[in-house]
Amino acid sequence: MTVRLLLPSRERLPSLAAGAAVARWLARADRLPNAEPGEQAQLQRQFSVVPSGWPLAALTRQMEAGDAGEHAWVRADPAHVRADLTAVRLLACGALGLDRAQADTLLRALQPLFDDAGWALSAPTPERWYLRLPRDSALPAFCAPERALGDEIHDLLPAGPEGRRWRSLLNEAQIVLHNHPLNAERSARGRLAVNSLWFFGAGTLPQQVATEAAVIASDDIELCAFAHAAGVASASLPPGFADVPVATDLIDLRHHRDAQGLARDWLLPLQGALSAGRVERVVLDFADGSGFALTPAQRWRFWRRSP
Repeated sequence: MTVRLLLPSRERLPSLAAGAAVARWLARADRLPNAEPGEQAQLQRQFSVVPSGWPLAALTRQMEAGDAGEHAWVRADPAHVRADLTAVRLLACGALGLDRAQADTLLRALQPLFDDAGWALSAPTPERWYLRLPRDSALPAFCAPERALGDEIHDLLPAGPEGRRWRSLLNEAQIVLHNHPLNAERSARGRLAVNSLWFFGAGTLPQQVATEAAVIASDDIELCAFAHAAGVASASLPPGFADVPVATDLIDLRHHRDAQGLARDWLLPLQGALSAGRVERVVLDFADGSGFALTPAQRWRFWRRSP
C-alpha cells in the first residue's frame, strides 16, 4: 500500500529535517518533480473532476446540506479586511467565531443586496456562507482565500465585465457590514469585525469526482467534500499514525505546524511501518509543490546528504 501525506509548505516547517532520523530518511528518498504550489493544486493532485474545474462551493454545500442540485453555487464566506496606507488586505476568512444567531443577523441584513439578482444567501454553518444562482449563470474566476490571505484584495477580485458586478456587490456588502451594530459590539469585545465577504469556489456539481485513495483521514471540510463526492470513506484525523484506521492511504496534515510533533507522531512511525513491510511506499506531498517518494530499499543510500 502507498500512503500519501499532504503536508504544509516546507518553509512552514523549517526544522522538520533537523532531527537525524528524519534527515537521513529524506536524504535517501526519491525527489519528485516540482508540482504547482498551493493547497488547491495539492488537492487537485489527489482528485480528478469531470468536467474540469474546481466547484468547491457546490461540493461542500452538497455534503453539508444535500441540496446543491442543479444550481450554481458560490461560497460567500464572512471575512475581515483591514486597510493600511497602501492597500486593503484580507486578514481572515470563514473562522471568525460567529455563532448561529450572529450569522443569521448578518445574513438578514445582506440578503436584500442579492434579491434583485434572484440569488439566495444562506449558511448551513456560521462559518460557511453560500450564494445560490441559476445553473447557467456566468461565473468569473475567483481567488481561493488561502491564496489571498494577507494580500491586497483589489488585484485578486474578478476582472472584466463579469467581475464588475461582483466587485460592486462586494463594495455594497462591505458598507452594510461596516455599519451593522453587531460589528460594533464585536469590536468592543475585542473580536474581529465581519466587514466583508469573500467569493470563491464557484460552479455546479460535477458529473464525476475520482481519486486513487481508498480511505482518507482529514479534518478539512473541503477535502472531505471531495471524498464524499468520490464515494470514498473519510475519517477524522487521529493524533498519530499509530491510530490511523486500517487501509487509510491519504492523510491530510496540511495544518500541522509543529515539526517535532509531526516527526514523532507521523513520520517516524511511518518509517517504522515501511521498514517492517506494512507499507510499501510513502509519498510526502508538500504545499509548496515539492515531494518525496520513500521505499524500504532506499535505506542503502547511506551516502546521500539531507535535501
